[in-house]
Amino acid sequence: MTYSARLSNGFFGEWELYVVTEGSSLEWPDHSFGRTGPVPTVQERVDALAALGFVLADDAGWEWQECPTGVADRVRLLASVNVQHRDGAA
Repeated sequence: MTYSARLSNGFFGEWELYVVTEGSSLEWPDHSFGRTGPVPTVQERVDALAALGFVLADDAGWEWQECPTGVADRVRLLASVNVQHRDGAA
């Protein structure tokens, strides 16, 4: 089964990674990088996913979006990638 992992700069600007799974968002596996900058490297993201029990899906690539909150406000960034359980379990 494939899930969507998302990297975003949260409410306080710190980078966080979470995996959208079944159930409530309160139950989604997540990892905080504990910093506002720089953007976590690809390797840092892969390591965080591994710690959560996930790996990138075959031929997966990160897709980035800008999410402006207003003309004069800072832009929120969101990246997503397809992932699978490390052991192949559903």
